[in-house]
Amino acid sequence: MKKITCIASLVLCTLVSLAQNFEPADDKSAIKFTVKNFGINTGGSFKGLRGSIAFSAANPAAGRFEISLETATVNTDNDLRDSHLKKDDYLDVEKYPRMTFVSEQIAKKGSHFTVTGKLTIKDVTQDISFPFTAEQEADGLLLKGSFTINRRDFHVGGNSMVLADKVIIDLSIFGKKK
Repeated sequence: MKKITCIASLVLCTLVSLAQNFEPADDKSAIKFTVKNFGINTGGSFKGLRGSIAFSAANPAAGRFEISLETATVNTDNDLRDSHLKKDDYLDVEKYPRMTFVSEQIAKKGSHFTVTGKLTIKDVTQDISFPFTAEQEADGLLLKGSFTINRRDFHVGGNSMVLADKVIIDLSIFGKKK
C-alpha cells in the first residue's frame, strides 16, 4: 500500500509541475503602447492575437510563449495617424503583417516571473526580457507585463524628430484553457 501511495504522489507532483496549455483570447486581452509625439504621450493598441501559451506557476521553466498580433490592427483613435503608421516607414503592414514574441526562458523572481525571448517587428528580431504576473482564473490565465523598446532598433518611424525613440508596451493577455 505504501508503494502505491508513493507512486500516486509522484504522478500527481509530475502532473502539477507540467505546464498547462492556453490559447490567447483576443477579445479578453489588451496590447497597448505609449510613445511621446511632439512631447505628448500618445497611445494606441493592437488586436489579432494568435499563438500558444504553456505555463505553470509551479514550474515556470517548463513554460513557453509563442504569441503574435496583426500589425494592421493598430488603433490610436485617429484614422489619419493609423493610416500613416501602417505605411512602410513605420509598421509596413503589407510586408510585415504580424509582430511576434517567442519565449526562450521563464523564471520565478520574487512575487513575479521574468520572461526572456525574441521580439520580431518588421525585419528585426531583438532579445528582450521583462517581468510579468500570472493570475489563474476559472476559465484561463491572465498574464500582465510591461516593457520598453527603442522603435529605431526595429526600423519603425525612421528619423522622426517629433517622435520619441522609447515606446512602452503594456500587456494584458488572457489565455483560455485548451
